[in-house]
Amino acid sequence: MKVTIVGAGNVGATCADVISYRGIASEVVLLDIKEGFAEGKAMDIMQCATTTGFNTRVSGSTNDYSKTAGSNVVVITSGIPRKPGMTREELIGINAGIVKSVADNVLQHSPDAIIVVVSNPMDTMTYLTLKATGLPKNRIIGMGGALDSSRFKYYLSTALNKPANDVQGMVIGGHGDTTMIPLTRLASYNGAPVSQFLSQEVLDKVAADTMVGGATLTGLLGTSAWYAPGASVAYLVDSILNDQKKMIPCSVMLDGEYGQNDICMGVPCIIGKNGIEEIVDVQLNDKEKELFSKSADAVRSMNDALKSVLA
Repeated sequence: MKVTIVGAGNVGATCADVISYRGIASEVVLLDIKEGFAEGKAMDIMQCATTTGFNTRVSGSTNDYSKTAGSNVVVITSGIPRKPGMTREELIGINAGIVKSVADNVLQHSPDAIIVVVSNPMDTMTYLTLKATGLPKNRIIGMGGALDSSRFKYYLSTALNKPANDVQGMVIGGHGDTTMIPLTRLASYNGAPVSQFLSQEVLDKVAADTMVGGATLTGLLGTSAWYAPGASVAYLVDSILNDQKKMIPCSVMLDGEYGQNDICMGVPCIIGKNGIEEIVDVQLNDKEKELFSKSADAVRSMNDALKSVLA
C-alpha cells in the first residue's frame, strides 16, 4: 500500500513518521515545492528504521508528481499554516489555489486514490476538492474531526484524571474555533457517561477548551500544532488502508444528512477501504441540532467566501 503526503512541513512529516513506525503502509512519498526539503525529511525518517524497527520505504521529491503514481491514499497538508491571531478563514484565498492544483496533479498519476484533506480552512478545502475534482464523495475526506476529537478526549481525561484511552468522545460540526461541537452528552469513561463524574460546569469548560485547542497551541508554539494533527491523519489513513471500519468524525459532503445539503462538515463516519463507507446518525437532541445548524451557517459563509475568491 502506498501513501503520498503533499507538504513535508511539520504535519506532513509527522504523519509520514507515524505511518512508518506503525507499519501502516509499505511505501510513503513526501512531496514539497521547496528544493530538497521532502528528500531531507524522508532521509531523516528512514535513518530511524534500524532503531525503531520499521520496514516502510519513505522517499521524498521536490514537486515531481510522477513519484506519487499508484498511491492508494493522498494526504494534502500543503498551504500556509496559521500564525498567532490568524483565523482559519483568513487562509481561504491563499490555500484554495494550492489545494486545487495539488488535487489535479495527484489524480493525474493516482486516479483511484482516496484524498484526505488537512489544509485549512479544512471544511472549505474539502468542499473545494470535491467540487474541483468531481470525485464521488466517499473519496474526499476532511480530517479535522479526528483531531478535534482527540483534543476533546485529552481534555476529558485531564478533568477526570483518568487515562485518555479509557475515554470516548467525539466532536462534530465545522473545524473552527467557534463552529466545532464537542458532544459532552455522549462522552463516556469506560462505558459510563462522563456526566456521572464531572459537573456541568466542568464539562462546559472541557468543551470550551476543546474548541480553542488549536488556537491555544498556536499561541504557545507560534505556529500550528503538528504532533496530534500528524498522528490523527495517520489514524485515519490506517482505517482506510487496513479496512478497519472505525467510526471517526470526518468532514464529508452532506446530502440531507443532519438536515444539511451541499456542504462539507464533520460528522461520524465509518472509514474503510472505500473511504467514507457510511455516515452515522447519532440522533442529536434539540440543542445539539441548533448548534449544528449554526455551525453549518458559518461553514457556508466560508464556502461563499471561497466562491468569491475563485470567481
